[in-house]
Amino acid sequence: MAEQSAEFNIAKENFRITEDFLAKYNTPGPRYTSYPTAPVWKDDFGVADLERAYGEANAAGTPISLYMHLPYCESLCLFCACNVVITKDHSVVPPYLQTLQQEIERVSRHVSRKREVVQFHWGGGTPTYLTPAQMEQLFGFARERFTFAADAEIGIEVDPRVTSREHLETLRRLGFNRLSLGIQDFHPEVQQAIHRVQPYEATRDMISYARELGFDSINVDLIYGLPYQDAERFRATVTQVLTLQPDRVAMFSYAHVPWLKKQQGSFQTHLPEGIEKFRIFCAGLQTFLDAGYLYIGMDHFAKPGDELAIAQQSRTLHRNFQGYTTKAGADLYGMGVSAISAIGRSYGQNFRDVAGYGAAIDRGGLATMRGYQLNDDDVLRRTVINRLLCHTLIRKSEIADEFGINFDDYFGVELAHLESFAADGLVTLDRDEIRVTWLGRIFIRNIAMVFDAYLEKQKMDSRPLFSKTL
Repeated sequence: MAEQSAEFNIAKENFRITEDFLAKYNTPGPRYTSYPTAPVWKDDFGVADLERAYGEANAAGTPISLYMHLPYCESLCLFCACNVVITKDHSVVPPYLQTLQQEIERVSRHVSRKREVVQFHWGGGTPTYLTPAQMEQLFGFARERFTFAADAEIGIEVDPRVTSREHLETLRRLGFNRLSLGIQDFHPEVQQAIHRVQPYEATRDMISYARELGFDSINVDLIYGLPYQDAERFRATVTQVLTLQPDRVAMFSYAHVPWLKKQQGSFQTHLPEGIEKFRIFCAGLQTFLDAGYLYIGMDHFAKPGDELAIAQQSRTLHRNFQGYTTKAGADLYGMGVSAISAIGRSYGQNFRDVAGYGAAIDRGGLATMRGYQLNDDDVLRRTVINRLLCHTLIRKSEIADEFGINFDDYFGVELAHLESFAADGLVTLDRDEIRVTWLGRIFIRNIAMVFDAYLEKQKMDSRPLFSKTL
């Protein structure tokens, strides 16, 4: 049987993609919200290690990014791979908030009030599972213990199905200026399959009211590769999204990991794969480009005047556990169940179940379950991977000067590996730089994987640790 292939025109460039090409590059790989990635982290990294990192950051006087995880949802979206607790019993919230406040209190003791919070984000779960009064109490508790910059970016993830006008009014009054809304797909059959029925009109009305209230930036999340999607259906969803005029868009590849998230087992049939999934991606990509959005990288788009786009152009864009961010240089303090901190050369993650998290906080005020202390090679490779993902460009002299190395000597094996990527049209290599092509931007996770010193060992595991790159 003849091999399937398809012609794609993206950003005025023509590509012929075959099934063999996709099979070569559509392999399990990290999203690199950290390097080294979480499977490398160690269980013997504990509270004392994280507090040592707190001390070093405080001495350095770095700016602060705060993240708080609010895990509760009333219903389970079947595609979800987040750390969530499904319950309609809202009585679980007060004990959780009490525990979270204990953690906030403990962490704040390690942070000088001279250091400013430049970014504050609530994720989940569904943070608007909380009542407006609970949100106000939690926000006030945090604000009393940290110093917020006058222009701090204060964001929250919201679900239009459960977020009321009172929620939005309270958030805006408290100082929240950024909203991130889950949409995923507007087609009724897809929504039924993923157990997330969310009419276009409800989403439109919520965004309209948020704009009336003066929120500075609105982001929406889409997912391609869901059951019953095809290119035309997804293009129709994107066309509807464009009528909402979001400032940023995250268009994620559906991560099918049923060995980690059992509910995804119901998707085993009706999932688009191979060339068909690539068609869906290209339909979304080209539709956003045609509408004037810039492809920031991996799975993010932004309007040309958005801070993300400006940061990429000035090569100050950064990547952390919230994805792409303009807050390079800020240390991330994560609080709540499963939350991750990235402070200097250290990563630390809290216990991933509410009971374990609560017990740890009661014992000592922090709940570190595992973490990692980076060595010099880790820091170097993290920098290379971050610049690839953020700027699609590595200038060898910059890395050489920053780390005191000869780039070609240090990364000789990696450069040899990249020759095959160059032959396939994903990168261009010359004496001074590594530059990712337009086609390479689509497979940029694969390019970053070349510089991952731990990946070969992880591939020996019998079950994949990561979702596929497309």
